[in-house]
Amino acid sequence: MQIDVVLPCLDEAEALPWVLGRMPDGCRAIVVDNGSTDGSAEVAARHGALVVTESVPGFGAACHAGLTAATAPVVCFMDADASLDPRQLPYVAESVLDGTADLVLGRRRPVARGAWPAHARLGNRLLAWRLRHRTGAALHDLGPMRAARRTALLGLGLRDRRFGYPLEMVLRASEAGWRIGEVEVDYLPRVGRSKVTGTVLGTVRTVRDMWRAA
Repeated sequence: MQIDVVLPCLDEAEALPWVLGRMPDGCRAIVVDNGSTDGSAEVAARHGALVVTESVPGFGAACHAGLTAATAPVVCFMDADASLDPRQLPYVAESVLDGTADLVLGRRRPVARGAWPAHARLGNRLLAWRLRHRTGAALHDLGPMRAARRTALLGLGLRDRRFGYPLEMVLRASEAGWRIGEVEVDYLPRVGRSKVTGTVLGTVRTVRDMWRAA
């Protein structure tokens, strides 16, 4: 298995040791530091990750910097906040690796109370409906853990550099005729407060960015 795992990172020093310590064999972690002030880059380097610095703020900017730094045939994306278990990456990437799917998203299944705030879940449902309406794909989640082939992803020419990046990826993949799948993954309470869905306002901003991308 040869997979590069892109982890956009903004002040996740507390979560990174757990995340990087559970990275499966054959998976190389690429931590993209997007302006952290808590020493995240140093922590990531000490735990064996390739550290990439992206000075342009934005989730999409960090994701794309990681994608361009990747060299493995298959690339996965996941959050760096310990809300997702890296040991489930092979399960998400399996269909891409064996050639039966082009893009696979991990459908989050909360396994503990507080893992997914109600306002964040509502926003996700709205965006998932938008995706189903636009693409016809039977998707129920935007899936922050996802897998696809690197060269194909680069070929999509994704432009969004904020929170619309994950949704744009699915839309462009659908337009290109990709086979898009979904598998369930565990969703855990994140370490620290979310910069995206930790507040109602953060969720609204994220939904706004993603809706514009659609």
